Amino acid sequence: MSFKPEVKVRGEESWHGNALRFETEQEAEANVRDLMSRWTLVTDTRVVPSEDEPNYKWVNGKLETLPEIIAYG
Repeated sequence: MSFKPEVKVRGEESWHGNALRFETEQEAEANVRDLMSRWTLVTDTRVVPSEDEPNYKWVNGKLETLPEIIAYG
């Protein structure tokens, strides 16, 4: 299990995400807050559970790829 960040953008009702999956809800939340601070069209954010394996970490305000996913994915 993992957590995925999603955003809503101005003029749309649907949620949008990408391939980022985090081990913790807190990491996903920090990532999506950072994204919202840089994208001017974001109107709302959320974090939802995912059945996908985690593939990223959020460390000290930066995105890091989990090496084991790359090596064995």
